[in-house]
Amino acid sequence: MTLDLIRSRAGAEPVRLGLILGSGLGHLADAVDGVAIDYAELKGFAHGNVSGHTPKLIIGDLFGTRVAVFGGRSHYYENGRADAMRVPLETLGKLGADQVILTNAAGSMRPDMPPGSVMLVDDHINFSGLNPLIGEPTDRRFVNMVDAYDPLLREALTKAATTQNISLHHGVYAWYSGPSFETPAEIRTIRTLGADAVGMSTVPEVILARFFGLRAAAISVITNMAAGMSKETLSHEHTKAMAPLGAAKLETVLRGYLANLSQHPAL
Repeated sequence: MTLDLIRSRAGAEPVRLGLILGSGLGHLADAVDGVAIDYAELKGFAHGNVSGHTPKLIIGDLFGTRVAVFGGRSHYYENGRADAMRVPLETLGKLGADQVILTNAAGSMRPDMPPGSVMLVDDHINFSGLNPLIGEPTDRRFVNMVDAYDPLLREALTKAATTQNISLHHGVYAWYSGPSFETPAEIRTIRTLGADAVGMSTVPEVILARFFGLRAAAISVITNMAAGMSKETLSHEHTKAMAPLGAAKLETVLRGYLANLSQHPAL
């Protein structure tokens, strides 16, 4: 079984939280003092083929906290499955975690939030209309999404950013299925609906996290201005190139958060 394999490699000690890394942010996995297992060895872990992701599960110590780091994620646009991360998130809960922090690369729709910024997600808009719980046969599928982004986790991450002198924006993330980038008209639409950033991940994972009883938080690294808001040419190569601008800020926030986690059992 997948769980038995993970424990045989990484030990049976429970993990405190999970961390899912977005495009261009895989280097954070290198900071973990632990064991790496290829997704190919783990049944039910979809093998994402997006450059800039490292398809490995890394379990060990990160800034003083035992974590399970997902070095990449499988996206809806790769296989047409909104529930592609169902097994990894279910496994995370069985490893003992009660929370997951998701990171992503996103486009900004706010002039005051340029590339290199980081944004704490306060809520989301499922602009795609897709849902990873379609086909779930039990009534558990009717998941309450009020406070889907846990208020206590958001407060703690905001405090960590303030303590580390990192400017952490807050906003609403819109999920667009991809893989093509949005049109300027689509961006104008979701801006009108109240979105601050747009990307191609995170929302289905947060829905699944809530389904499995995990508390969730998410941070976007802003890699570009959304379509029609600047003259830059959007591409995945551009996303990967710009991700390091905000990655250092993200790492600093996570370092502060994880360092304080052991001192706050309520988190």
